[in-house]
Amino acid sequence: MWIAWPAFLVAGVLEVLVFAMVDPQDIHWFGQPLEFSRQGVYTAAFFMFWGIAMLSSGLTTLLAMSPFEVNRCPLPANDRPEGCPKRGPC
Repeated sequence: MWIAWPAFLVAGVLEVLVFAMVDPQDIHWFGQPLEFSRQGVYTAAFFMFWGIAMLSSGLTTLLAMSPFEVNRCPLPANDRPEGCPKRGPC
C-alpha cells in the first residue's frame, strides 16, 4: 500500500490536470482519431498514469533501502545456499 495508494492519488490529480486542458475527442494516434469514447479515454489514461506513478513509487522505495536490507540473506546460517553471505544477522 505504500506504493499503490500514493500512486492512485497522483494518477487522480494527473487525470484532472491533463483533461482540464485536453479534450479526449481531439486526441489522435498516428494521425488517426481514437476510436474510444470519452469515458474510455479517461479510463485508459487513468490506468496509464497509475502504472507510471506506481513504477516511480516502487523505484523510490527500492532506492531508499539500505545496502544491508538489499543484500541480507533471509535464511538461517546452516540453510544458506552457496554465495549467500556467511556472516551477519539474517
